[in-house]
Amino acid sequence: MTKSEKTRLFIIEKSAALFNRKGYSGTSMSDIMEATGLSKGGIYGNFKRDGLDKNGVKDEIAIAAFEHAVNRVYDAIRERTAVIEHTQDKLKAVVYFYRERVLNPPVEGGCPIQNTAIESDDMLPVLRERVQVALAEWERRIMRTLEKGIEKAEVRPDIDKQEFATQFIGTLEGGIMLAKVQNSVRPFEVMSKQLLAMIENLKPSK
Repeated sequence: MTKSEKTRLFIIEKSAALFNRKGYSGTSMSDIMEATGLSKGGIYGNFKRDGLDKNGVKDEIAIAAFEHAVNRVYDAIRERTAVIEHTQDKLKAVVYFYRERVLNPPVEGGCPIQNTAIESDDMLPVLRERVQVALAEWERRIMRTLEKGIEKAEVRPDIDKQEFATQFIGTLEGGIMLAKVQNSVRPFEVMSKQLLAMIENLKPSK
């Protein structure tokens, strides 16, 4: 990795927590300068392209920061689930991961998908598009896990994979939101019971 690439990554890492905690509107270039200790020129030099104005540079940093934050969460979950073979146990591990980390998330500020989705709705189409991509990828991963489970006869073949993925993500995100608002794990524990019941219902008939 070149010095320029390291600097760019450093800016993205520092900005990820800022945007996730304060939002796009609440994060200024001055905030990024303070968090990184870099001058405006040092930041712009790593992001500015021909045709990008001040807001365009901020947009580019925000997009990169969002994708970095999402990947950090994915990596943390992958580390937890990679060693698990059984489909239901793998899905349960995701629920347990969030139950343990719901008030201490991998990225400061909470779930980057949820935070960015709420702020970008009808206001920041570029970020909204990135949220849609992230959700589609999450859904695809769940559906692929279910497909593998069906192949191994661990999941009933009549399951609607897309419907399950939508319910799983929606219930999970709802639990995260309530836990954050109430600053308590209890709401997520309530929602996790529904998630675990959904997973148990994947079992094929004997």
